[in-house]
Amino acid sequence: MSQISHDRLLIIDFGSQVTQLIARRLRELNVYCEIHPYQNVTDAFLTEFAPKAVILSGGPCSVIDEGSPRPPASVFDLGVPILGICYGQQVMMHMLGGKVERGDGTAEFGRAYVTPTEERIGLLNGWFLETREQVWMSHGDHVSKIAPGFAVYGTSPNAPFAVTADLNRNFFAVQFHPEVHHTPNGKTLYENFVRLAGFTGDWTMGAYKEEAIRIIREQVGDKQVICGLSGGVDSSVAAVLIHEAIGDQLTCVFVDHGLLRLNEADEVVTMFRDNYNIPLIHADESELFLGELDGVSDPETKRKIIGRLFIDVFQKYANQIEGAEFLAQGTLYPDVIESVSFSGGPSVTIKSHHNVGGLPEKMGLKLVEPLRELFKDEVRALGHELGLPASFIGRHPFPGPGLAIRCPGEITREKLEILRKADAVYIDQIRKHGLYDDIWQAFVAILPVRTVGVMGDGRTYDFACALRAVNSVDGMTADYYPFSHEFLGETATRIINEVKGINRVTYDITSKPPGTIEWE
Repeated sequence: MSQISHDRLLIIDFGSQVTQLIARRLRELNVYCEIHPYQNVTDAFLTEFAPKAVILSGGPCSVIDEGSPRPPASVFDLGVPILGICYGQQVMMHMLGGKVERGDGTAEFGRAYVTPTEERIGLLNGWFLETREQVWMSHGDHVSKIAPGFAVYGTSPNAPFAVTADLNRNFFAVQFHPEVHHTPNGKTLYENFVRLAGFTGDWTMGAYKEEAIRIIREQVGDKQVICGLSGGVDSSVAAVLIHEAIGDQLTCVFVDHGLLRLNEADEVVTMFRDNYNIPLIHADESELFLGELDGVSDPETKRKIIGRLFIDVFQKYANQIEGAEFLAQGTLYPDVIESVSFSGGPSVTIKSHHNVGGLPEKMGLKLVEPLRELFKDEVRALGHELGLPASFIGRHPFPGPGLAIRCPGEITREKLEILRKADAVYIDQIRKHGLYDDIWQAFVAILPVRTVGVMGDGRTYDFACALRAVNSVDGMTADYYPFSHEFLGETATRIINEVKGINRVTYDITSKPPGTIEWE
């Protein structure tokens, strides 16, 4: 449970793939919220969490089916505003005395248009400035009878109860998804809801920084902390925040696992030692990691090996630091969301994150994760609050497993060396064209195939690589970056000419979803 003292909004998750977008919309409004799976939301949880408002998410299940997800009935007795979205609307109607039925021609998937009824409500201020509002629908079942106390305030061709509300209890329900960008005016609806709920927008990085420092001091006391430093934005911000809280009780351990980019180890060590007076151990453990990964091709196995070895390495150095009782990590909220699997429930683990899931008992260290509640853009904002150099804050994200997950299939030293050189050329091209700060993340993946090519008068049989560049806010969704054909052609030519071992270059135009940003 969070120790944050702001007014809090609870999002009860029923397995929708876009639930995290609800949290993003709310955080953008400076409203603190947390996502919790419905199984974890008990009466006792509600009492402890004490939400100022509740949102019931969408989900893939049918409320009609036996055993389908439900919030506790007590959520409707809290006396706080509630907003139900899609499945959330249906479960609200079902539990409060309405009726939900199968599709029978009323299913809607995709763009739809909602028109208002004669009576307008505060939830819809700023809506229907024209005759109708575009929304995004994704439902098979539909509400056929609204619950007692509710009235209809918006309809669509296949959803006669597209917007309903019980104004006496401040219960609101919509059949569409206002959190996705396909509902262009969805942000306004969330603004109206949080205003009706009485939120003041006090979730700021300045306030978060002060509270996080207080919590770190309370948690750590006079004990020593070791921090896993990668040189990326997350671990750098975590390290500086913790150092501001406890000073020389912190020692950073930079683990070179042999899976870093070209010259990255030297750059990270120099960058930190030149800018901060924080004790730093440079642990070159590349032979250990590459040895254990030899012959391994399954991506989840790779991640688990790397995660285990990170723990082993930190344990080794923790044993050398007298009084070390805590391990600090730059775990982010998206890491937590993607690593959570609803046991027996509707959502699935997308991929394991090496820094999520706690520590083995044998390690004897407790976790300090001051960024665990933040999205990536919030971490950058916190970095500004802490005064980190722009070069720190603006770096593209780099995954903890490093190049291991940009090298699909078996990892070899040859492939890693080729990948490092190709990636360096690609990033150099992006910087030369002034695009680095316009792109959220860019990298090269070396593909587990060899292709026939012709260079000069000779035949080649070398690796193919894929360029990847995306725009995103928080890493939960992403669109590929629209490079010009001239840029791609110039970059492909440079890579093939300058990197021995690659004779074919492709560009990955997959968005997230359905793909992930990284290749594994």
